[in-house]
Amino acid sequence: PDTSLESAEETPTQTLTLPPASPEEDLPVAPERVTMKSLLEAGVHFGHQTRRWQPRMKTYIFTQRNGIHIIDLQQTLVLLERTAQIMTDLVAHGGDVLFVGAKKQAQETIESEAIRCDSLYVNQRWLGGTLTNFPTIKSRIDHMRELEGRQERGELRRLSKREGLKREIELARLQKYFRGLRDMKKPPSALFVIDIEKERIAVEEGRKARIPIFALVDSNCDPDLVDYVIPGNDDAIRSIRLVTARMANAVIEGMHQRESIQLEEAAVESTQTIDSSEFTAFTTAEDYEDLATEEDLEDHVFLPDDYDQGQDEDEDEDDSN
Repeated sequence: PDTSLESAEETPTQTLTLPPASPEEDLPVAPERVTMKSLLEAGVHFGHQTRRWQPRMKTYIFTQRNGIHIIDLQQTLVLLERTAQIMTDLVAHGGDVLFVGAKKQAQETIESEAIRCDSLYVNQRWLGGTLTNFPTIKSRIDHMRELEGRQERGELRRLSKREGLKREIELARLQKYFRGLRDMKKPPSALFVIDIEKERIAVEEGRKARIPIFALVDSNCDPDLVDYVIPGNDDAIRSIRLVTARMANAVIEGMHQRESIQLEEAAVESTQTIDSSEFTAFTTAEDYEDLATEEDLEDHVFLPDDYDQGQDEDEDEDDSN
């Protein structure tokens, strides 16, 4: 099984501090609301060595211990829930999220959680131009889908051995980098990034495209590069799983709210839409009589057209005398 902190060559002392993690299948999925206890158990509070810190992260650091920065989990908990709510609102109003994490510790979590919340993901090397040169990327995605269709129809088997092998290798390479983007028709509404230092190209493209960036930011990263900071350990598998699962839950909640909003809008539109054929246009006085039933006629007294109300009043006075 992987250790809770894979980047041992970068922060060797952290492997001494954190206990070994459970196998991937035993790692707990984040609950709807993360607690301080779950953050501590996942090791979210462990930062990098003090000599490798980013000074702009000072506001999120609680203290240092054994040469390692300790992140303030009170801020992490508040910012995590606040960021999750913002992501829920974004998805509820039609937005979509691209999950990004290519480091070894994050690959499986990024893929599984993105699939769980029906979102886009990149868990291999970020290809330059994914956001800034989207038409080219989309053409490669379309080509991958075309090859997949040919493979399903058995067309690749009918090619020569050399040509068929060439197409299969090409398809495998395309699927490696684009299988998480196969349904992307337009640039995403937001990015969720694990380790903005490693994914600096994705962050730069997101900033150029003016796409909001949500990120798990460790003590060696610059928080000013992203819009919504979640301070925490971006190396431990359990920490990555906990935070990513919480954001995936936020996306799912946003999708449920989007469905509710769409149902409400559809109900309002149905009440506002009026079919004019349901109403009768009256052109003559005779049309009014056509609407009266025999029972209505029995309950009403119809007076002649030459009826004089003053004449009735005179007759009433005579009767009283």
